[in-house]
Amino acid sequence: MTLLDENSLNMSGYSIKEIYIGMKKSVSKTLTENDVYTYAGLIGDINPVHVNAEYAKTTRFGERIVHGMLTASFFSTLVGMLIPGADAIYLAQTCKFLLPVKFGDTITATGEVTKVIPEKRIAYMRTTVVNQRGELVIDGEATVMATKPID
Repeated sequence: MTLLDENSLNMSGYSIKEIYIGMKKSVSKTLTENDVYTYAGLIGDINPVHVNAEYAKTTRFGERIVHGMLTASFFSTLVGMLIPGADAIYLAQTCKFLLPVKFGDTITATGEVTKVIPEKRIAYMRTTVVNQRGELVIDGEATVMATKPID
């Protein structure tokens, strides 16, 4: 499993002066049965559409699907590790869940800066998740604060 490559990481984070419109970072992960069961156990959402293969066959999906919030949680990786990175404060997130993510799908979560308010140290990012077929499965917006001191 590789979420981030060493060229993407900025362990000291970005100051608001270093963040610019169009700045873009992504993370990818293949979601496994173990990921789903670990997440379900951690948060207590054991909805059978996620954890019971026989039940899931009877649903409109025809098979188990990954929790939408597990998929969306990779936005936290983008904010906490990439833009702004270290010392980021996550202020808000919207999500539109467009398609189900299935066990074994490889998802790529991307954040692209769309607006920067330097005096408030706030940046807005369009946040998306696509699957290995390039289908948009989540679309949203994050509001973040870059608290790294400005040099």
